[in-house]
Amino acid sequence: MQSIFEILLLVLQVARFFIIAHFIMSWLISFQVLNIRQPLVNQIWFGLNRLLEPIYGPLRRILPDLGGIDLSPLVALLGIYALEIVLRNNVGFFV
Repeated sequence: MQSIFEILLLVLQVARFFIIAHFIMSWLISFQVLNIRQPLVNQIWFGLNRLLEPIYGPLRRILPDLGGIDLSPLVALLGIYALEIVLRNNVGFFV
C-alpha cells in the first residue's frame, strides 16, 4: 500500500509541474518572448492546453469572470497542495 501512496504523490507532482510550466509559458507568450508560430512552441502550448483543460474548465465555470485574469491555475495548484496535505496526514491508511 505504501507504493500506492507514493504513486499518488508522484501524480500530484507531475500535475503541479504541468500547471507551472503552462503558467510560465503563458507569460512568455504574452510578453512575446516565445512565438506561438514556431512549430515546437505551438505543439507544447496546445498539448499543455489540451492536457490541462479538463482541470481548468470546471474551475473556470465556478470562478467569477475577472476580465483578462485567469485564476484557475492558482486554484488548481491550491487544490493539488490540499490533496497532498490530506494524503500526507492520512499516510497511516496506506501502511
